Amino acid sequence: MKNKSKKFILWFSKISNKDVSLVGGKNASLGEMYSELTQKGVRIPNGFAITAEAYKYYIKKNNLEDEIRQILKTLNKKKMKNVEYLTKRAAEIRGLISRAKMPTDLELKILNAYHKFGKKEDVAVRSSATAEDLPDASFAGQQETFLNVVGREELIEAVKKCFASLFTARAIAYRQEKGFNHFEVFLSVGVQKMVRADLASSGVMFSIDTESGFQNAVLINSIYGLGENIVQGKVNPDEFYVFKPTLAQNKNAILSKTLGDKKVKMIYSGDDTKNVPVSKADQDGFSLNNEEILQLARWAVLIEKHYKKPMDMEWAKDGKDNKLYIVQARPETVHANRDMDILEEHVLVGKNKKVLCQGKAVGSKIGQGKVNVIMDVKDIRKFKPGEVLVTEMTDPDWVPVMKVASAIVTDLGGRTAHAAIVSRELGVPCIVGTGNATQSLQTSERVTVCCSEGEAGKVYSGFVKYKVNKVNLKKLKKPKVSIMLNVGEPERAFEFSFVPSDGVGLAREEFIINNYIKIHPLALIHFNKLKSKKVKKQIDKLTKEYKNKTDFYVGELSEGIARIAAAFYPKDVIVRLSDFKTDEYRNLIGGEEFEPQEDNPMLGWRGASRYYDPAFRPAFDLECKALKKVRNEMGLTNVKIMVPFCRTIEEGKKVLKIMASHSLVRGKNKLEVYVMCEIPSNVLLANDFAKHFDGFSIGSNDLTMLVLGLDRNSGKISSVSNEKDEAVKKMISDVIKVAKKNNRKIGICGQAPSDFPDFAAFLMREGIDSLSLNPDSVVRTMKELGKK
Repeated sequence: MKNKSKKFILWFSKISNKDVSLVGGKNASLGEMYSELTQKGVRIPNGFAITAEAYKYYIKKNNLEDEIRQILKTLNKKKMKNVEYLTKRAAEIRGLISRAKMPTDLELKILNAYHKFGKKEDVAVRSSATAEDLPDASFAGQQETFLNVVGREELIEAVKKCFASLFTARAIAYRQEKGFNHFEVFLSVGVQKMVRADLASSGVMFSIDTESGFQNAVLINSIYGLGENIVQGKVNPDEFYVFKPTLAQNKNAILSKTLGDKKVKMIYSGDDTKNVPVSKADQDGFSLNNEEILQLARWAVLIEKHYKKPMDMEWAKDGKDNKLYIVQARPETVHANRDMDILEEHVLVGKNKKVLCQGKAVGSKIGQGKVNVIMDVKDIRKFKPGEVLVTEMTDPDWVPVMKVASAIVTDLGGRTAHAAIVSRELGVPCIVGTGNATQSLQTSERVTVCCSEGEAGKVYSGFVKYKVNKVNLKKLKKPKVSIMLNVGEPERAFEFSFVPSDGVGLAREEFIINNYIKIHPLALIHFNKLKSKKVKKQIDKLTKEYKNKTDFYVGELSEGIARIAAAFYPKDVIVRLSDFKTDEYRNLIGGEEFEPQEDNPMLGWRGASRYYDPAFRPAFDLECKALKKVRNEMGLTNVKIMVPFCRTIEEGKKVLKIMASHSLVRGKNKLEVYVMCEIPSNVLLANDFAKHFDGFSIGSNDLTMLVLGLDRNSGKISSVSNEKDEAVKKMISDVIKVAKKNNRKIGICGQAPSDFPDFAAFLMREGIDSLSLNPDSVVRTMKELGKK
């Protein structure tokens, strides 16, 4: 296009990523996608950019530059730190710009382009600065956006306000910090056909996990109505994870679906917006269906592939045509700039920890400081560097104090609220959605804000001692044995995927059942026969999003297993079938109606003996359905299955037969089935067990108990329990030899090698194939074994 740089109006079809200097980051990205990706199926609303040249023309015609310079000269380094003064000066500049007259020739060009949409078409008017959304210079909410703008006068006013928003206090401070000249950064305005998300749903999407940096998952957040409620933290959104590798295979790649608290939605009300209640039925249902979740994920993959980097996207569903649209995309900047070869781990080491409140952890760091509870942005001048900011929620006006906070805690918001987005960029530990932080925490009290313990972020009383471990993974020497992980917490699986390993040697179902399901499977199967009304009420509350209560068990269990399997795909993930004892099953909701009392549950009705027992078989069927879903429907064939506490060969045969009835056939669709080696009979009959299973995993905890005749729940004789006892070591040595002779895999998933490096060295000398360790002991163990 001739003289493209001098144009006041450029349609998206004429814009590419090379035009950031002309139309800013947002518009360049929209133009790039509209030009390149609509033909590949990504739906983007059409629009045009009012260029940076138009902004310069507006400033020049109104002789504004000298006046703006004079005001900026008053902002020396000291004054820049005075939030109140900076805000006042910024408002003066914006007033100058927004009150100025739109030049007639520029106004005509804008309106002529607008009329191509229709005389009274509603549009979105978005600011797009020429130094935003760069890999090293990105920030949430720098300039203004105006939605549902209708009519000529409203459009021109919105454009002028966008021009003025180049000089918000936060934008001025940000440019100063990044070293940008205020008069070398210009403002373009995007005018885009409006997507009526107020009549449907909207949200944000990342082609990477925002907390861990795991790149094989798409994260989608969704709410009813306008997406502003996500940014403002007023609504906790529905959250979906989709697995990219099996999405490409056209499998049901939805790893997990988490229902958000969607009590209100933002809709248009005349010239403004308002929040209205969401019906109970809609609150209890997801704001996207499975087909829509997968469609958005496919678009995320296409957009990421086009840009060759992880992306942060905004999407909306139009309530008029019921179609999904991508309305914005920018590079993800937090993990894209992270050195993935450096493993950094924040670990609490102090004791006597009192939890004051908790919410959703953002990041994985720990911060400490004195609390400063601030309820209104007008009072942020009271905040001192190094304090912990505690507030209801944040917006871009809070950024100056967020930059100097040691940690941030909010009452409201989810992982894609403003507080979460900004804290990630700043590297500040943050906890959102606590519900009560502003009431639970008192100004001036000392606290420790911990985001390193999984999905739940906790605020502890006082300064709890912690340490930061940094390891250069490139310098770690690989030992002469495979290192695998013991993983029980699905929400930490993406994080653990960065720990050097050959997969998961033990994925525990018990954690998923205990923490996500919480209900005894037989209580779901026999719900209508339950005696306790209280139990029924508890179950109804937990299963509200499922029509069939047993689908809840299958759904939650499969999602938990899938999250772990996806994190390590295509490496092996060995899932141990449920191994609760009767006392542990009794503690689940409804468990007392189905579980017997046993004097010694450790040696009772557990493991394989449950699965074929008619009293428990229906519950085991649900377990098999969950595993079938993970492997066959979701395509995670890296999942292997392990049978625990299998006392006899006959028990093993019975369990394998039941699994086969659920299409879990050993040797079919890459399925391998292992048996735990934790009973002396497993060692003594190892040759026979090897005929029916693909491998063994030594459970050193139970093997020690049964070889030495202990009850490992008894504190009285705990001093006798010792995995390094010669009798136990002989058992282990013997079974390794038998496994090797039968060409069967053999590993260990017991606690001993995680606790005792010398025991790990013994296992390596004996020729064991793999050690499955707790994630926090991997680096230490690898260092020790690397010396051998």
